[in-house]
Amino acid sequence: MQYRTMPNGDSLSVLGFGCMRFPMQDGKIDEARAIRQIRSAIDRGVNYLDTAWPYHGGESEIIVGKALKDGYRDKVKLATKLPSWLIESPADLDRFLDAQLKKLGTDRIDYYLVHALDGNSWDKMVGHGVAEFLDRAKADGRIVNAGFSFHGLAPDFKRIVDGYPWVFCQIQLNYLDQQFQAGTEGLYYAAERGLGVIVMEPLRGGNLGLPVPPAAVQAIWDEAGLRRTPVDWALSWVLNHPEVTLLLSGMNEEAHIEENLAIAERALPGCLSAEELALVERVGETYQGLMKVSCTGCGYCMPCPVGVDIPGSFDCFNKSHMFGNVQEARFIYALRMSNELLRSTPAYASNCISCGACLEKCPQQIRIPELLAEVAAELEGPWMKDLVAAGKQLFQKRPE
Repeated sequence: MQYRTMPNGDSLSVLGFGCMRFPMQDGKIDEARAIRQIRSAIDRGVNYLDTAWPYHGGESEIIVGKALKDGYRDKVKLATKLPSWLIESPADLDRFLDAQLKKLGTDRIDYYLVHALDGNSWDKMVGHGVAEFLDRAKADGRIVNAGFSFHGLAPDFKRIVDGYPWVFCQIQLNYLDQQFQAGTEGLYYAAERGLGVIVMEPLRGGNLGLPVPPAAVQAIWDEAGLRRTPVDWALSWVLNHPEVTLLLSGMNEEAHIEENLAIAERALPGCLSAEELALVERVGETYQGLMKVSCTGCGYCMPCPVGVDIPGSFDCFNKSHMFGNVQEARFIYALRMSNELLRSTPAYASNCISCGACLEKCPQQIRIPELLAEVAAELEGPWMKDLVAAGKQLFQKRPE
């Protein structure tokens, strides 16, 4: 495992364990498996864990707390986040932090982030006295280092960086999002001002780790002298930047953990040649032309008032265009959105009533209602009933 140094002197593994997407079983977190995965990663050198108040409906912090028992707490730097959108008064700041300490079963948060800031939410937090709160929490030892995660526009990022003596920040960055939100400009700005930079969404919600469309993308990768997997290309591109302290990966499959650990062993700053970087740029341009919606699946738009599975709808829509298999996308969409297997309410894109409740929550500023209409037009139709029936027969088959 490689390590890079945070401005405060902490030596952190270049691979951080993101606890937003744990393995699931029967609609619930597979707790035993998630704990095994976390502890295995720590045993292999990962020393930074990232969770947040809303992840898995509030269950993530509890699972992380359990995973860090039996001596594991002192082996890692623990990060969680203050849900800025739920803060309604200065008193809420302490109330949430104290609740998180209890859920995590710890007396301190090593890296505490003000979550999902943009310009407006930062102004709101300033009004609630967030600077004084952070100073107070650091002084009494409840948090060690203060930072923020960002989901807004580049000009707002810079004024937030300059608005408090942060130790670190967290930004979305991958080879498709170089000019999106903070982007590479924000990366350099934060690093120049002495902040550690943690990168989220290096695989863009997992999309950059999926099998690629051979005609559109694989042919470009095949030009490289050194063959890499799609995940290797994406993570190496991020870690190629010396300004990046570490990247977060939501690793919910053992194979993912193994691959990511291997990449973290060899992806040094400057690990990609000029020729390889040029290939990455070409692949990025190709993907931009294929993807229909810039959704990373973060889920901040949820729950939808009428039950639409917004991230799921966009995921199926994007895959139908990225991989060209519309029939497969329709099958997956029909099965997922029908919710027949879970005996729950259908979550089709066509259920959208354009209320706009999702728009102010979306970090990517996606035109959600308008694009859901496109999803419904492409993926919904009279074939859905037969597809759902076929899916039920396939997935509900019992041993004879």
